[in-house]
Amino acid sequence: MSFLDLRGFADVGRSSSLANKLRAQRFALFTSLVESLPKPIKIIDVGGTLGYWQQRGWLGKDGVEITVVNKGAQEFAFENVLVKDGNALDLSEYADGAFDVAYSNSVIEHLFSLENQSKMAAEVQRVARAYWIQTPNYWFPIEPHFHVPGWQWMPRSLRVALLMRFRCGWRGPAADRKHAEDLVDEVRLMSKDELAQLFPNAILWKEKIFGLTKSLVVYQGFFNKDKS
Repeated sequence: MSFLDLRGFADVGRSSSLANKLRAQRFALFTSLVESLPKPIKIIDVGGTLGYWQQRGWLGKDGVEITVVNKGAQEFAFENVLVKDGNALDLSEYADGAFDVAYSNSVIEHLFSLENQSKMAAEVQRVARAYWIQTPNYWFPIEPHFHVPGWQWMPRSLRVALLMRFRCGWRGPAADRKHAEDLVDEVRLMSKDELAQLFPNAILWKEKIFGLTKSLVVYQGFFNKDKS
């Protein structure tokens, strides 16, 4: 049983879904920023997938090499994309400035705590000269993972209880209380003030829907014309 089923609107695998249309609009802005950089361009995608870049039409894109780092991923290469196992909190495998761009889409909110989010922020700013980090807005009324209005503002105990009984968005019903607690605790949405604190040199872009800010993007470093 689903508590509130908005999955049709939020399914990024469907080209007609609202979520996919918004993602395409965001990616168009990212593309325009990347075009300001000289090629070849090395991108690290923190927490992404090969399928994401395939959906965006960047498989085989000339002058672009993409390293996708995702926890538990099996290493393989396909066209211009290399997928590797890795941890967003510790990219020590890569040297300072090893990449031209660090990219991350809806990942930083899945790290349980502000401390972990701070670690990821420090790492992406260390390994790349430019970055683009997107995350849902804490103050948007529909929580994007659980699809329950005001979910992120409810007491933790209520959210756990709901997940033990219902399917909420992409999660639940949980097998037991510990499972429900883990599902609740994994997602920590961020505000624009927190992002500004973790990415102090960034431009902050607000993605709007019906006049409300649905998601936030921080980006920096796309206007340098040479790789000095």
